[in-house]
Amino acid sequence: MQCHNCQHDNPAEMKFCGECGARLVAICTSCGTANSPQQKFCGECGSKLAETTTPTPAPSPNTYTPKYLADKILTSRTALEGERKQVTVLFADLTGSMELLADRDPEEARAILDPVLEHMMESVHHYEGTVNQVMGDGIMALFGAPIAQEDHAVRACYAALRMQSAIHAYSDEKRTTDGVTIQIRVGINSGDVVVRSIGSDLRMDYSAIGQTTHLAARMEQLAERGTCLITLETLRLVEGYVQVRSLGRVPVKGMNKPVETFELTGALTRRSRLQAHSTRGLSEFVGRQREFEVLAEAAQNAREGKGQAVAIVGEPGVGKSRLYWEFTRSHHTQGCVIVEAGSVSYGKATSFLPLIDLLKSYFDIGERDDARSIQEKVTGKLLTLDRRL
Repeated sequence: MQCHNCQHDNPAEMKFCGECGARLVAICTSCGTANSPQQKFCGECGSKLAETTTPTPAPSPNTYTPKYLADKILTSRTALEGERKQVTVLFADLTGSMELLADRDPEEARAILDPVLEHMMESVHHYEGTVNQVMGDGIMALFGAPIAQEDHAVRACYAALRMQSAIHAYSDEKRTTDGVTIQIRVGINSGDVVVRSIGSDLRMDYSAIGQTTHLAARMEQLAERGTCLITLETLRLVEGYVQVRSLGRVPVKGMNKPVETFELTGALTRRSRLQAHSTRGLSEFVGRQREFEVLAEAAQNAREGKGQAVAIVGEPGVGKSRLYWEFTRSHHTQGCVIVEAGSVSYGKATSFLPLIDLLKSYFDIGERDDARSIQEKVTGKLLTLDRRL
């Protein structure tokens, strides 16, 4: 069976392309249903499947890529041609899709499957990743190319957690209306790729170095229902930003040695790189005495009822965040309520995001708090300030 992504010829019994990891499916010529490559007869209508099957035609990326991301990709495609980049590859698919959709009318099956793909792609686009392939019941996405992103691994992990949360809510809805449970599995790996071409319709061709894409696809296949697996290479880039559970060294098909694997379980509340690195310890803080005195004077004026606002400005890397970090943890702020918020590179599409985070921090609102819990926290906080509120 020839892969529609890389044109690699694969043995008929394979489910995924041995070259790029793309999902292979056999299309029934009678009813158009996608079947596993191992099947001899269609699971929908019972027709005999052709010896030489045709992969599902991939939709044009123009149909699902937001315009602002498409413009970024096309604007930078000349500079990216032939460039070697470190990226994070994400594979996600609907688990048990053959069993879930086998006995359903094609239109009914599509009504269930399409929202799953939409939730997956929305999560990827939210963190400015690029959906490189849509493969029947799953997607392949890239972070760090073609759009350069220093925190590509963090974005990929956050996207995986976002899509799991969205699918969980969607599953609760479908369980009530249709009596079906929907779960996805996600695999993530980081490594080097070479950008070979970007077409005018956003189609991209990547040559993987060190089996980057292959290993990401294997992580997806090893993942249990409703889970996300990441490799050690990805963990090294996201340590301090996410919570993981070690699964030890796991044998992976096509790899000579077992691969150290981790289950992604959640995101940590810290967002800045300095906060993440602080868990491993920081170097000794030296100097900045004058700046410290200015901040201390402003804090004292605030205690006396004189409102203060201080802006710290400087070139990248001179230590602005470190100065703020040290001051807020010094004796000058004892007895003060410290509320922190910050801008993030992937939050440009969310209006007032730093202000939203500031209020969440003040009211101690967590990511998983429901409306009732949020109302209780806000009400309690306001009443402690003034009963009239």
